[in-house]
Amino acid sequence: MRADMQNLFMGIHMLYHAHTKDLTVRDMEPELERHGYKVGEREVKKELEHLTELNFLTAHGDEYSLTGTGIEEFKDIQVMLKELCGEVLEPVEQSEKERTEA
Repeated sequence: MRADMQNLFMGIHMLYHAHTKDLTVRDMEPELERHGYKVGEREVKKELEHLTELNFLTAHGDEYSLTGTGIEEFKDIQVMLKELCGEVLEPVEQSEKERTEA
């Protein structure tokens, strides 16, 4: 997966996890790796800072907590993901070009 796409998914996972506890780079790195992301400490820190710039998280020391704006954004994301999953998890019909090349 390209880095820009991975960062979007990582951000969603971070907002999800921020609902239950404050986030730290140290805790999020292995959690994201468990989900299959290829990340290091630098990438995790960068995404946490990006979510903070968007006012979805607030930083206090080494921890990041969810803001009201982050909660609302995550609710909107959930609605979109539900619709998206309904479409993209269904088998995709092959285009005419793909059928002739197969």
